[in-house]
Amino acid sequence: MESSVQLDPQARSVIDAFASMNLTPPHLLPIAEARAQFMQARAPFVAPAQDVASTRDVDIPGPGGPLRVRFYRPLGSRPDELLPALIYFHGGGWMFGDLDSHDSLCRAICNGTPCVVAAVDYRLAPEHKFPAAVEDAFAAIRHIAANSSAFGIDAARITAGGDSAGGNLVAVAAIEFRDRGGPQLRLQVLLYPVTDLSMDSVSYREMGQGYLLTRERMSYFREQYLRSEQDITDWRASPLKARDLSNLPSALVVTASHDPLVDEGRSYAERLRSAGIPVEYRCYDGAIHGFLTMAGAIDAGKVGTSQIVEALRRSL
Repeated sequence: MESSVQLDPQARSVIDAFASMNLTPPHLLPIAEARAQFMQARAPFVAPAQDVASTRDVDIPGPGGPLRVRFYRPLGSRPDELLPALIYFHGGGWMFGDLDSHDSLCRAICNGTPCVVAAVDYRLAPEHKFPAAVEDAFAAIRHIAANSSAFGIDAARITAGGDSAGGNLVAVAAIEFRDRGGPQLRLQVLLYPVTDLSMDSVSYREMGQGYLLTRERMSYFREQYLRSEQDITDWRASPLKARDLSNLPSALVVTASHDPLVDEGRSYAERLRSAGIPVEYRCYDGAIHGFLTMAGAIDAGKVGTSQIVEALRRSL
């Protein structure tokens, strides 16, 4: 951890803006109100939503009932054209977020690559404890890949990605597909992912207070998501604890310097690289957790989105 790195002034402005909102801690609110507050508080910082050729919400079969998936098709694409795809899982501590919370980012990636983006509305905690979200991620990727032509997708050019909790789900799904003979992903896009719920890294101590995502907030997410403390050591909750990371898809791993999750993101990239996996890793100096979905207020969010687009173009 390089403590000499200065916080981005735009990130500081966002942190100050959040502080001025005097938000109620989510653990003091009914879950529906906490989710609404999450959406309302983030709204001022989201980049304007780009027009795309089309969006379509579809229900697909899931292990706990239908899963809603939003399919975005890029501007300039033909309806009958088979395009590469990114299957996307939103962040929000496995508790917050939905198809609308990450709509702007999905649209930007869709047009920029260009590719189909399939955003998955997986089951959330605390109503649905671990491993419900993991099972949904596996089922969604497998179903979309198996029925790719029906969704206008080229089965040979499928990637999966997600931010924070969503990045955790993609990392776990990639391991599961290797072990269970699932579809071959061309790339795993892991954006400031949760990879170790032990929460005992140096960055948790140095960046766990004052940068929006706090250690206290992550403890709350962990408590609501997991069934018990025993789940912390399950690699499906903490993929950094998986014994073998060989024979996995290539990876793009993005982290932020002022984020309690930065160490585990970097450690996961290093583990993948040590296992022989091609990895593109970048830590955005001065950035905070969630900066990619705050591209309306933090320029690093726009730069990071461009990096995701370029990685997808090379892979697809």
